[in-house]
Amino acid sequence: MARQLKWLSDAEWAKIEPLLPQGRSGALRVDDRRVISGIVHMLKSGARWRDCPPEYRPYTTIYNRFHRWSRQGVWFAVFEALTGHSGAWGSVAIDSTSIKVHRSAAGAKGGPLSKASAHPAADAPARSTG
Repeated sequence: MARQLKWLSDAEWAKIEPLLPQGRSGALRVDDRRVISGIVHMLKSGARWRDCPPEYRPYTTIYNRFHRWSRQGVWFAVFEALTGHSGAWGSVAIDSTSIKVHRSAAGAKGGPLSKASAHPAADAPARSTG
């Protein structure tokens, strides 16, 4: 079965390329288009970074670039350039009624929440035999 790899089109690349950080010192940077295509593929597939297809080359490069540019805010600008809007809304609501809780978190298992720490007779008044 042929692999379904994601490669950026020429139009997508033309919008993204000017937004990428330039002039970074250190080791020579590998092909940005290949790396970004790999990042998009991995985010779409939901797989582990380690399972990145070899066509995109080392998964460490793919992950490190994604992580570094996330800290720098590069992905926000790229998303805005590709979609035409920022993707941020004024308010967000979360419906908590759909959250599943483990049964032990609700106290369903294990009996009462508080247990006596001593024998009940230890709490009784002292008796005098005299």
